[in-house]
Amino acid sequence: MNIDRIDLNLLVYLDVLLREGSVTRAAQQLGITQPAMSNGLRRLRDVFGDPLLVRTSDGMTPTQRARELQPVIRKALGELEAALQPLEEFDAMVSHRVFRIMVSDYAESTLVPELVKRLRSDAPDIILDVLTPSDVTFKDVEAGKIDMAINRFDEMPQSFHQMTLWKDDFVCLVNPDHPLAANFNLDAYLASKHIWVSKTGMGAGVGIDPAKVVRLGWVDNALSKLGHKRKISVFTRHYQMPALLALNNDLVATLPRKVAEMQAESAALLVKEPPFPIPAFELKMAWSPLLQHHQAHRWLRRMIVDVAQHC
Repeated sequence: MNIDRIDLNLLVYLDVLLREGSVTRAAQQLGITQPAMSNGLRRLRDVFGDPLLVRTSDGMTPTQRARELQPVIRKALGELEAALQPLEEFDAMVSHRVFRIMVSDYAESTLVPELVKRLRSDAPDIILDVLTPSDVTFKDVEAGKIDMAINRFDEMPQSFHQMTLWKDDFVCLVNPDHPLAANFNLDAYLASKHIWVSKTGMGAGVGIDPAKVVRLGWVDNALSKLGHKRKISVFTRHYQMPALLALNNDLVATLPRKVAEMQAESAALLVKEPPFPIPAFELKMAWSPLLQHHQAHRWLRRMIVDVAQHC
């Protein structure tokens, strides 16, 4: 293929088309008319000798060729954007930039308070817009509409850049008056009633079916491998709730250690090691390749990593 045949605008069109999966939405994203976008798709098909997007029962679906092209084009456009960035460094002390970050409730409870504290001293006029996983989709992150996603990710698009902020394990919060607190073994754990807390996925939340252990997460999967199942009385998606609920002397909350130790101190609860092995997990931050070389975004990443190391 002769590169002289390619209009760089077409690569931008293709990037947005593959991200949106819709000619109409891609046109809206780029601020052009739908006929102009349709014409661009026709030209792209001619250049690559492939349909690129085909209509199926699921809407416009990328072909295998298009899926192969997507990360290559995304990387090329990201590097081009980096080359066009101004050379001066980002000055956080005088910036009024709004940073939008998506964080899980776990990250909001542990990382965000320390991040805000640092921002007040190092970048007092920067505005932080904190969103929940239910507010955001992977497409929003991929398009650069969200500066950063911080969560425990089971999976994410291959095009994303990512970094592990820390690893955490699990402990149990128990009321000192819990009748089984003194001898907190596996039998005591199974005899107790439990508080389930989690909301790590992207998109709108759904109700929990207690019978479907595979969907309940790390704790219940680990217990299931031993042939056991805990009795869950309360399901919540907020990490601020378990400490309040665990004040009931018949409930146990199994939580990430960083959250549990913070809450135990303020609520006078006991922190107990779980009487069975639960795999640790990683808190990660992920961002769009479109933002990889952006000066302000690089500053934000360095700030978050530094804060995480001191949490």
